[in-house]
Amino acid sequence: MTVGPSQNKFYARAGSLARRLGMPTVVLLAALAFDLFFVTDAALDDTGPRGIDLLLFPGIFGMVFCALWAQKRAAVAAVAASVVLVAYTLVVRYFTIPTYSSVLAHLSITEVVAGVEILFYAARRTRPGVAAAVISGLVLATLTAVSGRYTYNYYSGGSGGTMAQALLFGGILLGGTLVFAIPGRDRTANPKSYEKLQKLNKLVMGQWPLIGMLGIALILEFGFTYASGAHGLPILVCSIAAAIIAVAAPRRPADAIIALAAAMVLSTLVTPFLRLGYDYPLPGGVPGTQIVAGMGVVVALVRAVGPAKAMPRLAVLSGVVAVSSILNTKRPTSRLMTDPDDIAGYAVMALLLLGIAVAVGAALRSRDSERTQVIQSAISDAQTSERMALARELHDVVAHHVTGIVVQAQAAKLMGEKNPRVAVEAMGRIEDAGVEALAAMRRLVRSMRGDAPAGSSEFSEQATTDLAADLRALIERSNHGVKTSMRLELPPNVPHEVGRSALRLVQESLTNVGKHASGAKETLVIAEVSGTELHLQVTDDGREQEHRPAGGSGGYGLIGMRERVALLNGRLSAGRAPGGGWRVEAWLPLEGEE
Repeated sequence: MTVGPSQNKFYARAGSLARRLGMPTVVLLAALAFDLFFVTDAALDDTGPRGIDLLLFPGIFGMVFCALWAQKRAAVAAVAASVVLVAYTLVVRYFTIPTYSSVLAHLSITEVVAGVEILFYAARRTRPGVAAAVISGLVLATLTAVSGRYTYNYYSGGSGGTMAQALLFGGILLGGTLVFAIPGRDRTANPKSYEKLQKLNKLVMGQWPLIGMLGIALILEFGFTYASGAHGLPILVCSIAAAIIAVAAPRRPADAIIALAAAMVLSTLVTPFLRLGYDYPLPGGVPGTQIVAGMGVVVALVRAVGPAKAMPRLAVLSGVVAVSSILNTKRPTSRLMTDPDDIAGYAVMALLLLGIAVAVGAALRSRDSERTQVIQSAISDAQTSERMALARELHDVVAHHVTGIVVQAQAAKLMGEKNPRVAVEAMGRIEDAGVEALAAMRRLVRSMRGDAPAGSSEFSEQATTDLAADLRALIERSNHGVKTSMRLELPPNVPHEVGRSALRLVQESLTNVGKHASGAKETLVIAEVSGTELHLQVTDDGREQEHRPAGGSGGYGLIGMRERVALLNGRLSAGRAPGGGWRVEAWLPLEGEE
């Protein structure tokens, strides 16, 4: 099964937006969206004065603003959040606004999420003394809101939740937030802790859809826990453990599914002793958080090993879910679920959810495979391009100097006995060419070691923005042993890429003259602009060698020249000239496509 292009595009855009906003902002906005829907629905129902619930929004938006502000000014935002909580508690009391409980009694889920994020930033980014002060103030303001917002009215029948529950859950939130915040305060003092937090952040950012669904399920389960008078706390702890396992599942999916099954078994065994109501944890006997976590773990496992290899562990998890449903699905007349119709209905629902999870995992596995192939192909192309660039540099630059050395050595050998002075002068030129060859080799070594981009350092060191001056310098220090004249009609604004390639084309052409043009007396180099093209021409009056040139010929000179011209969408012509000799012509667009 593969994911369609539109789905891939949507997922990529959503992931990019989530990374740009940051996970804290995404979670905060998700909580705000939940409260907008929940509070608006409560404001429009027939219970109590119509619309009075909408008065909760100013306090909710105030906490959202403080949480966003805390990303830059944590201490000031924490003080502002404390003021918002206390001030809006007075508003709730004065207007008798009905509240609802989420993780903490009488606080909306947005206020809880915003408070946790402000607490995290304050503990992470402020000095220890300031952090202790503002965190203490925020905790006191939260306790004030929990206790001060309790109102009883004839419409809602009161607000659920006790101070003991608020202290318990608030302590869990406070401790958990500090555990994650404090190790990352100083990167240099705790590099290992900071590195672990970075890995955790990367893991979390890659699973924002799962975390969003787990968050919603946990919110609902917290509400059920309040309604049960904290009798459901053991199941809530198992659900929190299941959520953590699901988020960490991509690291070790095979072990994660066994750990999740163990958490679900523990939840199944303790449920009969908790005196819970008919609808808790769910009519199907399995808490919603554990169902979402199970789907997440199944997706991670199928994505990692494929559907076939995942089947044994999927069978174990399915068996645990089946036992949980049979044991803990409550009926007015029977503790166990024995009705075949009920069993068939829940079995169909479980198989549907399992099939969806397996399909999503298989789709993600297919996408990962395609992405791996694309990356490998891109790496292979980049390596090939790198090798070709280095090969061109090695041939065009180093071979040019070595050819000069060979030509001068041959001249010294022929003339040494007749005129020793000529031999001495040739030795000096050989020495100069050898120094230049060594310098070129060092530049190539730097490119290959990564100290400079391959194929570009040689250009940047030998080519300037003045192509005419570069060509004159190249011809003057050329050691190919043939007199060279030039005709240059070039403007000062030749594009740098075109100029560098032109310099290399002329250099390779002169190298070939020294190697292949037997009996050549003169070489002519023409460089001029014709219309929107740079026209290059290098001709000699030699004849084709009857013997193999000194050092041999690798046959890569023309290949490299054609590659350079093709990269600029130009044209190259090389062959025997009508009047004898050899001619190389190139036309390079000055304003081509990049």
